[in-house]
Order: sequence, then structure tokens, then C-alpha cells
Amino acid sequence: MRWINLFLFICLCTAGTSCSSQAEDPMTVARRVLLSTPLIDGHNDLPYAIYESEIAPGDVNAPEHDLRARTTFHTDIERLRTGMVGAQFWSVYIPYSAVQQGAAKRQLEQIDIALQIIAKYPDVFELALDASSLEQVFSSGKIASLLGIEGGHAIENSLGALRSYYEIGVRYMTLTHNGTLDWADAGSGEHRHGGLTEFGKEVVREMNRLGMLVDLAHTSSGTMHDALDVSEAPVIWSHAAANSVREHTRNVPDDVLRRLPENGGVVMAVFYPPFISSREEATISDVADHIEHISNVAGIDHVGIGSDFDGIEITVDGLEDVSKFPALFAELARRGWTERELAKLAGGNVLRAMKETESIARRLQNERLPSVRTIEDLDH
Repeated sequence: MRWINLFLFICLCTAGTSCSSQAEDPMTVARRVLLSTPLIDGHNDLPYAIYESEIAPGDVNAPEHDLRARTTFHTDIERLRTGMVGAQFWSVYIPYSAVQQGAAKRQLEQIDIALQIIAKYPDVFELALDASSLEQVFSSGKIASLLGIEGGHAIENSLGALRSYYEIGVRYMTLTHNGTLDWADAGSGEHRHGGLTEFGKEVVREMNRLGMLVDLAHTSSGTMHDALDVSEAPVIWSHAAANSVREHTRNVPDDVLRRLPENGGVVMAVFYPPFISSREEATISDVADHIEHISNVAGIDHVGIGSDFDGIEITVDGLEDVSKFPALFAELARRGWTERELAKLAGGNVLRAMKETESIARRLQNERLPSVRTIEDLDH
């Protein structure tokens, strides 16, 4: 009888059933997954939180900003370790108003803050510039650190600026923030173009050639569709949710989700309560509902995690800071998610999208030179 039971157990596991999640505590399952697969968080605004700090604005070395101690932020080293974060896209956000003040200067300063954070703690963080280095840093026990620009206003309508940001380490750019650009409609802004202009499409093409991920968080549905029409590489949403679960201009409609299998893109689920629930509060269960909806509509290969910690003023009950990620994975294990599915959510899907983007960039760089097109010759 013992051998029969063992045979049945092996058959169930081979068929894809998560035997461990049925027999073990969900938190144990979650932690085992996050030990073997890097948890890649798509969006953390700590660099901007330090820039905006009332105590020591922009000073990474201020005692109050010491990440080895407990900070007033959502983020510090002890809580990152508790949260089992394996890789972090640090947002290098600048406000739309910076365009009137010299966006390039402000953007470079914000990138500098992020790079200072990484350099200050070399035993904890290491800059990653591609999927391979991300995996290597994770294997070494450090937190792989990547940079993402939040808002195409930072390039000031210049493909040369876009290329320069890539050269200093930026690996995704959110096409818009909350304001519509000369070349792209924002979800929360005026819809002037119906999506992307011709120059906006050229921005996407040049990002593909560089190997920079096209981030569609904050964009209008028209911009999302236009980017999917143009992009040869997988797109991402660094921090977004499902519009059918919570109707909001910041969330992704089902007609867009259904296009992701063909594109290979990934929606990284956000933790900001107003995007998650129509109630004043949101719970881990609400976030899990969004993740499951994205998975059900787009497929398990097209969902990830993008918290928006330190860029949000209120948090989900049970996901109050970076230490809480395992609780979300435990909730999904409790719902029957297999360890293979949890690993895809944690970082497997984003790693696959990064590798595909890098492969496509190598091909495109052999096929065409850097674009010299301008907004003046494409849109006027």
C-alpha cells in the first residue's frame, strides 16, 4: 500500500499538481519558491522618496536615510531581506513639471540618487543591466538592482536623450506618467492623439532596438494598443491592475490583456488600494483577485509583481511594506497555485520578457542604425 500511495503521489506531481502546497503550510511553499526564483518587483520609488524627504532632501548619506536601520519609508535592507526580494526595478521618477525646469538635469540627478543607493551598500545591492546579470546577482545572494524611468517626458522629445539614458543603465521607460505628452496619451491625461503619434511609434521602435523595455503603466488604452501594434519585443506594465476587477484609468482592459500571448508582455500587479478596490481599503485577497484575473485572461505567462512601494501614500492591508511579499504568494498558494505558477509570477515571466527583448535588440541592431527621426519631421 505504501508503494501504491507513493506512485499516486509521483503521478500527481508529474501532472503538475502542487503536492507540496496541498501538504504544507502556504507560507512554507511561498518561501521555498522565493528562495529559488528571484522575486522581481517592477516598481519602487525609494529614490524619489529620498529626493522629496523633508529631513534631508536628496541626501542618500543622511543618517535618517540609512537603509541598514529601520527607515520611515516602505523600504530598508532588513525588510527587503524579510520580503525575499531578489531583484528591484528602482523607479527614477521625475514629475511632469520638470520639463519646464530642465528635465534632463533633473532626470540625471534622480538616476544619480538611485546609483548612490546601490553603491552605498555593495554587500546588498548590485546593478544589473540584463537578464543574465540579474540572475548572477541573485545567485550571489545580493539584490539585483535595475533602473526604470517613469514618464517619457524625461526624454524631451529626443531619441538621443533616450539612448543616453540607456547607456547609463536605464532598462525600462514608462511611456507616460499622468500627463499626456506631445507624442503619447496618458491614461489620466487628455486623449489628444488617440494613442501614439508617429514620433511616439518611433520611440517604441528605438526602445526595441536598444533593448529597453516598453512600460505601458499610466498610458491610455489607445497608447497600449498602438504600442502593441508597433513593438517587436514584449512590453510590460511595471505597476498596474486589471480594469475588469476595478475600473480605473490606471488599469489594463481585457481587450489589451487578450493581446499579451502574441506579444509576450507582462502586467506587474500594483499594490495601491485605489487601483485595487472601490472600497477605501484593499486587502491581500483583493490583490490576488487582480493577479488571478490577469492570469485567467492573458495567461499565467503574463503576470508579475510591481508594488509601487514608496510611491504610494496608503497601502494594502497585509502588504504594508517590502517585508510582506511572501504573504501574497502564500495567499495564492492557499488558492491552489502551484510552485511552478508562483515562480512565473515572482520573476520567471519578467526574466523571459527581458531575454526576448535583449535577443530582439541584438537582431535589430544588426538591421538598422540609431534613428535620427525627430518629432518635427514625423508629426508636423
